[in-house]
Amino acid sequence: MIGCMTHFRVREAARLIGVSDDTVRRWAGQGLLEAGLDDAGVQVITGRSLAERAKELARGDEDEAPVLRSARNRFTGIVTSVEVSGLVAVVELQCGPSRVVSLMTAEACGELGLEVGSRATAVVKATQVIVETARKE
Repeated sequence: MIGCMTHFRVREAARLIGVSDDTVRRWAGQGLLEAGLDDAGVQVITGRSLAERAKELARGDEDEAPVLRSARNRFTGIVTSVEVSGLVAVVELQCGPSRVVSLMTAEACGELGLEVGSRATAVVKATQVIVETARKE
């Protein structure tokens, strides 16, 4: 049984890092994720091991980058919408469970070759980032 640490059921763990339920089960079976049973006897994944696996997956992208950058907040995903109006373009990406929207010049959008279905990475450098979590009762 898993104790008082944070844990997630397989489906929720999969959604948090943008993979399938089967992938999470396979990783747990391979020992890449720490798994156990909750009080109801349902398989759960520890939050700590899920966080470590997510960092490992993210590092894979960074190792292939041809440049170094100061921004650490990178979201790689698929372009789901491109709306160009005059000098401005609004580009939406689905990065795992996260939707990222970027406002840029139409010229930049064209130079990047962004279109629905293409792979892209949003790089965010912000001085203010708000973090939310569920209130514990």
